[in-house]
Parts: sequence; structure tokens; C-alpha cells
Amino acid sequence: MVQDIVINGLINGSIYALLAIGFSLIFGVARIVNIAHTAFYMVAAYFIYIGLHHLGMAPVLAMLLSVVAITLIGLVCYKVFIDPIREHEAAVLIATIALAMAMQEAMLIAFGGHYLGVPPLITGYATIAGVKVTYQHLLALGVVLIVLVLIWAFLMKTNLGLAIRSTAQDREVANLMGMNVARVAMLTMAVSVMLAAIGGAVVVPLYVLDPHMWMHPLIMILAVVVLGGLGSLKGSFVGAYILGFAEALVVFLVPMGAFLKGSVALSIMIVVLLIRPEGLFGVAFEEER
Repeated sequence: MVQDIVINGLINGSIYALLAIGFSLIFGVARIVNIAHTAFYMVAAYFIYIGLHHLGMAPVLAMLLSVVAITLIGLVCYKVFIDPIREHEAAVLIATIALAMAMQEAMLIAFGGHYLGVPPLITGYATIAGVKVTYQHLLALGVVLIVLVLIWAFLMKTNLGLAIRSTAQDREVANLMGMNVARVAMLTMAVSVMLAAIGGAVVVPLYVLDPHMWMHPLIMILAVVVLGGLGSLKGSFVGAYILGFAEALVVFLVPMGAFLKGSVALSIMIVVLLIRPEGLFGVAFEEER
């Protein structure tokens, strides 16, 4: 059971980290709480299903095209629905909720409420520490870890990454230093949505597809970013693995744990907020210091 918990915690934590880092990026740079973040993840999964079952594409090609298409759709949604009201945080929050619900309803109209599936890219399993783990789960874990390393390198080693980190730290100073904050925000939105789409491509062979599949990951990444500290990439990474392992513990050790994992994640978030309101790695707001 210990090995099961470790392996499942690693897989869940890695997927939550991928989604939470994208969520934190756009919040840190543009102060946008993008409730539609996991809706893009859901639509990416459906696009892959369309590519495989309706267009007859090869799986890898369908996944790559889905990531590109969702990134472009995310940019269009940003320019049309978010950018005009970006300075009004409450309006942005309402707009992203409406956008997420519109995506859900579009998938319901197109596919109904049926559960759909995509076959795994590779079959078979490996035995690790006495636990049978499918090659598909290992592939998903490997892809996510590679993407996390690449996004770290992008943020730390490139000029655009420096601009994103500078803007997230202080938008006014970044603007005074000559950075185009609006352009940086748009590019950050593209990176954020791309990470959500990659998450959808990773999980589509592992989970069943349904139009409500975006809700549980949304609850988890909200808990993750609050636990780690709003806008903190390090906090999102650490918080994702904390809640990933907590979820695995609940599922394996608690009766009916699969129905309680969301409640446990939110309980951990509430406890941390009571003890440290800014999260594990967040910084207290100036007016609170």
C-alpha cells in the first residue's frame, strides 16, 4: 500500500503541479483568477478525442494539434473577453466563470453527457517496488516532469521568462523599466493555456471524458495555489505534491476515500489559511504588513 500511495501521489501531484503553475503564472503577471483554466484542459482532451475518432489522426499528432489549437483559442478568449476588463478583477472572475460554463455547455451539446475514452498510447505494465504500474502512467509522469523542467528553464534562462517574473513581482516597476506589460500578460496567458492543454493531453488516455471533468481539477488547483501562496510558482509546485500525496492517502486509507479527497484538500487549505493566511511561500500584502 505504501508503494501505491507513493506512485499515485507522484502522478497526481505532477499533473496538479502542471495545472497549478499555469494558473499561478497568469495570476502573478496579470492578477487574473482564471476559473476557465481547467475548462481549457477539458476542451483539449475532447479535441484529442475528435482527432482520433472522427478525423483518424495519429495519437501524437492529435495531441500536438490540440495543444496548438487550445493555445490559440485561449489567446482569442483573452483578447475578446478578458483584456478589455482586465483592470476590474471581479468582472474578470465573473467572465472566466461564464467562459468555463460556456465551454462545458458546448461539450454537452456536442457529445451529450456520455462518458468517452481514448485508448492508451502504449499498453502493458512495469513492476516497481512490487506495484504494477501501467506504461501509460509512467509515460504521463515522464512527460509532465519534462514539461515542468522545460517551463522552469524557460522562466529562469530566457529574456521572456525574466520579463514574466519581473512583471509578476512588480508590474509598475516592470512598466517603468520599459517592459510592455500588456504584451507580457498576453504571452503569459498563452503559456498558461498551453500548460492546461498539455495537462489535458497527458490525462486523456488515463481518465474518462465528460463535460464536467474540469471541476475537480479546478478545486484542487485552487487549493494548491492558496496552500502554496497566490502567485508563487515554488508554492504551486510544493502545494501540488502535498495535495497529490494527501489525495492518495485518503483514497487508499480511508473508507469511501475517493468521495472525500476533494473535501480533504479543501480542509488542508483552510487549516493553512488559518495558520498562515498568505500560504506557505506567499508574501503578505503591503497593507497587511
